Amino acid sequence: MVCLTIGVQFIVSGFSNILSDAVGWLVNNNLIPLANILIEPGKVLFLNNAINHGVLGPIALKDAAETGRSILFMLESNPGPGLGILLAYWVFGRGLVKNSAPGAIIIHFLGGIHEIYFPYILMKPRLVLAAIAGGITGTFTFSILNTGLVAAPSPGSIFAYMVMTPKGEFLPVIAGIVTATIASFLVSALLLKTGKDVEGDLESAIEKKNEMKRTAKGINSASTPATHVTKDKESVKRIVFACDAGMGSSAMGASMLRKKVVQQGLGITVTNTAINEIPDDADIVFTHQSLTERARMKLPSAEHISIDDFLQSPEYDKLINRLCQ
Repeated sequence: MVCLTIGVQFIVSGFSNILSDAVGWLVNNNLIPLANILIEPGKVLFLNNAINHGVLGPIALKDAAETGRSILFMLESNPGPGLGILLAYWVFGRGLVKNSAPGAIIIHFLGGIHEIYFPYILMKPRLVLAAIAGGITGTFTFSILNTGLVAAPSPGSIFAYMVMTPKGEFLPVIAGIVTATIASFLVSALLLKTGKDVEGDLESAIEKKNEMKRTAKGINSASTPATHVTKDKESVKRIVFACDAGMGSSAMGASMLRKKVVQQGLGITVTNTAINEIPDDADIVFTHQSLTERARMKLPSAEHISIDDFLQSPEYDKLINRLCQ
């Protein structure tokens, strides 16, 4: 098992290096929109960090220092391609996939957590073509309108994009996001309508996504998990929702649970914050499943609850029922 894990990690590392070199070649040869042909599949495979930090980041920082902005900050972070795919599932999907799409849209577009849409591609791998179409269209729009961002938007939400947009260039930036969304939506709609099964198995796709993420990060899925803390109801005084920026998705989740807490008269404080600012007195911390380990490292003494949808997670009612017993 260890040898197999090392072998897989070696293959992933090698592929990541090849992908990064290819993206670098396209950028250096002024074929920037075509870089999305490699970037979009790389994101789903969790190889975007190697591309961003190893190739795009250094060049973008140099461009920004010279001109005040860089289009390279926008290649991987554009929320348009993912938004188009989720909108198509909302319109043309069925069952759980259709019902979960609106919540995923909010988490992705407002919260900036792009990996929320990866399972929707993994259910229908051909939808990576929609992401590529959206990425190319958005980057081409940014290019012809001669716009860029002053720094990397983190997380890749619409709010972060607006903060990093140079003064007077909001319309070109928004245009690139909108055209990317439209292109991605149209291709997704075509692929979903011509496919045999529009519903798909979302839960299996989420697990597959998590396994791919562990592999990309070199984590052995068979390793012993971290110790989990469970708080008794008498000790719970403060519940905190945390996300990258401390707004958007975490604020919405906190609002949802706060209403339930007030309705039950529990007298528990429910707030939201950035993941790096989780207060020491937090008893229970809610995070998106992609951030739970970071939150646990930040405050190991708290109980950590991992969710995949801040708007309709069953974990809210489970916790309320537990606290009311």
